[in-house]
Formats: sequence, C-alpha cells, structure tokens
Amino acid sequence: MEYIKRIIDEEIDRKAEAFNAINIVGPKGCGKTRTAKERCKSIIEFQDEEKRDGYITIAETSPSLFLKRKKPILFDEWQDAPKIWGAIRKDCDDNPEAVGEYYLTGSTSKKVKIAHTGTGRITEIVMYPMTLAETGESNGEVSLNELFNNPEYSIDGCNNETSLEKLFFAACRGGWPRCLALKSDKAKLEIARDYYNQIYKKDINAVDNVKRNPEWMRTILWSYARNIATLAKKTSIYADVKASYDVSDATIASYIEVLESLFVIRDIDAWTPQIRSKTAIRAAKKHIFIDPSIGLAALDISPNYFESDLDMFGHVFENMVIRDLLVYAERDGAKVMHYSDDMGLEADAVYQLRDGKYALIEIKTGANAIPAAEANLLKFKDVIRRHNEAALSNEKHPGVIYREPDLLIIICANAPMAYTTENGVKVIPIGCLGK
Repeated sequence: MEYIKRIIDEEIDRKAEAFNAINIVGPKGCGKTRTAKERCKSIIEFQDEEKRDGYITIAETSPSLFLKRKKPILFDEWQDAPKIWGAIRKDCDDNPEAVGEYYLTGSTSKKVKIAHTGTGRITEIVMYPMTLAETGESNGEVSLNELFNNPEYSIDGCNNETSLEKLFFAACRGGWPRCLALKSDKAKLEIARDYYNQIYKKDINAVDNVKRNPEWMRTILWSYARNIATLAKKTSIYADVKASYDVSDATIASYIEVLESLFVIRDIDAWTPQIRSKTAIRAAKKHIFIDPSIGLAALDISPNYFESDLDMFGHVFENMVIRDLLVYAERDGAKVMHYSDDMGLEADAVYQLRDGKYALIEIKTGANAIPAAEANLLKFKDVIRRHNEAALSNEKHPGVIYREPDLLIIICANAPMAYTTENGVKVIPIGCLGK
C-alpha cells in the first residue's frame, strides 16, 4: 500500500536535523514502523523469524556491527535486543555531528530497562492513530497553525462534506492505518475489536511479564469507556470494578498505569491561565482513549448504535476531536488541556503553544449548540478581561495579569461550513480540520 503522509512527518523531519537518533513511541498499530521505513536505507527487523536468531546473537555479542550499514538505519522491535540502545548511544557520543542516522520503533507491550537514557542524543516522539484528515473524513482545509500565526488567514466558506453517519463509523473504526488497506467496512471494524481483545488478554501481561487478571482489566476498560471524555473521579471507576470483584485500590491503580504505558488511555490535564497557579494540579483530569474505537469496542458498540443515542456520541466525538488535537499538538509543540470550575466556566479543550498563545475550544456535535457554546467562550474571555482590569486598578500594587485567549474556537460535527461569527469566534466543522 502506498504510504500516506502523516501529520507527524513534519515533526520527525525537524527532529532528525537536531538529534542523532529518534525513538518513535505510541500505541501499537498506529504506523510507527511504516513511517520510519520511509526514511531509512537499512532496516533491521528483530521480529523477522528467518533472521531473528542471528540478529539476536549479534545484538548480544557485537551490537556495533549493525551500525556499519547504510544510514539511516531502522531498528524495529529494538526491545528484543536492548543492547542496541547502548551501542547507538555510544555512536552518537562519538559522532555528535551525524544527525538523523538512527530510528527505533517497537511494541508498547515490551518494556526494557536501559542503563543510559540517551538524553541529548536519542529523542522521543509520540505517534498517535490517524486523524480524520489522514483517514479522509476531513478535507483538512482549516489549519490551527495558520490560525495562530497568520492574522490574514480566513477559514470562512470551507465546506464540510462529512456526515454524522460517516463520523459514527470513523469513531468505531478508529484511526488505524491497517483499516485503509481493507475494502469491507465490516472488516475495518474488526481491527479495533481485535486490538481491544489483545490489550486485555495479552498485552497487559507482556508489557513487564507480570501475570494480571484479564477480567479485572476488561472491567476497567469498560468503566473508562462508560466515562469517556468526562471528569469522572477515579473513585467512580474503582467502584465499577469493585462492584464485581474483590480487588484493592492499589491493584486497580497499577492496572490503570499499565493501560497508560500501553498508550491505551490518557488523562488530559486541567489548564489555568496563570502558570504558577496550583489550580490545575487540584483540578480533575479528563479521561480519554488514545483512540475512541478501543473504548467503543469495550462497550461492544457499532456505528448504528449512535442513531438512537446522540448524547453518548457527544462524548465519543469529544474524545475523537481531542485525539486529533493531540496529533496537531505533537507537531506544533503545543499542549492539549481542558478547563472547568465551580463558577460554571468551562472549555472542552485548551490548545496552548510554547510561546503562551492559546485557544479556548468548545466541542459540539450539533450545529444547534453553537450559539450556547459561543456565549460560553465569550463569557470566559470576559471574565479574564474583567479580572485584568481589576488587577490593574491599583497602579502601585497591580495584581496578576492573565493572558486573554488568542482564539475562541467551536469544533462541530455537522456544521455545513467553517465561518467566523460576528464576535470573532471560529466555527470549524471537524470535516474541515487538518493541515
């Protein structure tokens, strides 16, 4: 299958100009190996059964022999031969000017201990499943990066050709590259289901060779899926598990850590406009799946289920949008967070760049929710503005000034086109988000 250019390609190429080696991590099946292969002249695949024994023997005795091949060199499933890491690190020390020479990829279900981190030599990049722009549900005409950096950039009039039905299917199928090689929609839906089964039956044990109870893990995944893209307390998830099994909080917590290390689930941090504030540390985290298809597989939901449960799809859609935002954030050097307080202010997502610029984002399924979402964003901005006015009222002892949002954005599932409201809020259909 022809290689489909990934959004993370830009970040990988940028890193390759600064570091000797790049370690690409992320959930299994997201395309790490294929993306690395596109850049390499030599490929060592430790899972190749015909060559595996010989490769492992060399890696254990003289790993530096591998480094004599044409560069760049890809070491796939490098965890099977962990001494490779040390050999690469030493070569990077000896040849600091030789950038972009090595790529490492491997399964998240195999964790190994390494003596040296490779800091300053071996950089790490997180790769996520494909965005809707990469799988074709979005035309990718609207760029977040351009919105931040080009005052003249206009999104108005970009048409959305993606229906709710297509989004129902995309959520259940997921952003797995393997799906793009399949013709049947039924076959495509099997990929996420298989990943889900492999996660709780096999990967949870393979990650560190510790035997874990698959039914406990299945129940944890089910509870996370039930609370997808919400601020549910961990105690609620613990209660779901304890309702069926006699298991301690510490054990449940350790199982959740495994799912995080496997890039299955992720908690999105809370945001605060003041970087030194403790508010974000105390605030609840938002629970998402790295790809919502895993959560939907845990709930055994098919695309047509959402025809009678749009409320549930609202949470799934939010998770799907956040997944895509995380991809763009990895490229842009940004953070994806959320905000919610006891005064009623909230933002489903906050997209913050390294230079402090940020966008407050509301994520809505129906276009009928746009007016309320706009009012909420404008209220949020006004609260910050009024706080700053009060903080500056005492010229001798001014208070802390918060940066006002650089962008107010509503990402919608079924808005017919992208446009800017009279108040300057950017309404972006998910079927237009990309670049």
